[in-house]
Amino acid sequence: MNAAIPAQEAAWQHVTQVARASRSSFYWAMRLMPAQRRKAMFAIYAYCRELDDIADSDKPAAQRRAGLEAWREEVARIWDGAPQSPTGRALLDVRHSYPIRREDLIAVINGVATDAEGPVVRPSLAELDLYCDRVASAVGRLSVAVFGAAGEDGDALAHSLGRALQLTNILRDVDEDGGNGRLYLPDEVLTRAGVAPVCPSQVLTAPGLPQACAIVAEMAHGHFAAARAALARCNRRAVRPAAVMLESYHRLLVRMERRGWHQRSPRMRLSRTEKLAIGIVHGLL
Repeated sequence: MNAAIPAQEAAWQHVTQVARASRSSFYWAMRLMPAQRRKAMFAIYAYCRELDDIADSDKPAAQRRAGLEAWREEVARIWDGAPQSPTGRALLDVRHSYPIRREDLIAVINGVATDAEGPVVRPSLAELDLYCDRVASAVGRLSVAVFGAAGEDGDALAHSLGRALQLTNILRDVDEDGGNGRLYLPDEVLTRAGVAPVCPSQVLTAPGLPQACAIVAEMAHGHFAAARAALARCNRRAVRPAAVMLESYHRLLVRMERRGWHQRSPRMRLSRTEKLAIGIVHGLL
C-alpha cells in the first residue's frame, strides 16, 4: 500500500478495482446503484472473490483451511472495529452504514469451505440446498441489506434468487466442473435419470445426464418464479440490481434449454450489449 494514501481510502480503491476487474453480470448490475451503495457492494464482492480464490487455489487443503480460518478471524475483527485487510476495512464501513449480518459473512465462508475441503460430488438435495444458501443466498442477504430492502421480503428474495442463480451456474458449468472432478448435480436427481455413481468425467457422457440437467433446470425455474414474487413485494427502485441479475441469469437458463442439454458447449454467456440493454430497462423503473 502506498504510504501516502490513507488506509481507508486505499481499502476502497482495492475493492473497487477487484469489482471492475470482474466485468461480470454483477458489475453491470451494481452500476445501477447510487455511488455509496455501489461501493458497499464492491466490498461484498471483493470479500466473496477473495474467499473463492482461497478455495480454488492449488495449495494443500490445510493451507486453504488456514486461509479461510484467517477470514473468520478477520470477520470477528470487523465486528470489534479493528480489521487488518483492505477488504476488511471496507466492510467495516459497510457494517456501520448498512444492517449486514455477521452470520451471513460467516455463512459464505462455510460454503466456500465445502469446496476447499475437496471436490463436491453428487451432494444430496439437502446438501446442495445448504451449499446454495451459503454461497449464494447468504450473499443475497448481505446485498439486500445494502440495497435498502432488508427485512422479511428482502430475505425471501435473497433465498430464492440465490438458489436460482447458483443452480443456473451449476448447469452452465457442468462440463468444466466435471473435467475438474466436481459434480454439483444432486444424487437423487442423477439416480432418477439413471446416471450411475461413476466419476464426474464419466458422467459427462452418461445418456441420462440431459434428463438430470432438465430436472435441475425446473428446480431453478421454481426459484426464479419465487424470486419474482418476492421482488414484487420489495421497493422496486431499491432492488433494481437484483432484477437485473434475475433477468440476466433467467435468459441464460432459457437459452441453455433451447440449445438442449445434449449440447453444453461453448459455455453460455450474455454479450456486453445484452447486459447493457437489461441494465437500461431496469434503470428506468
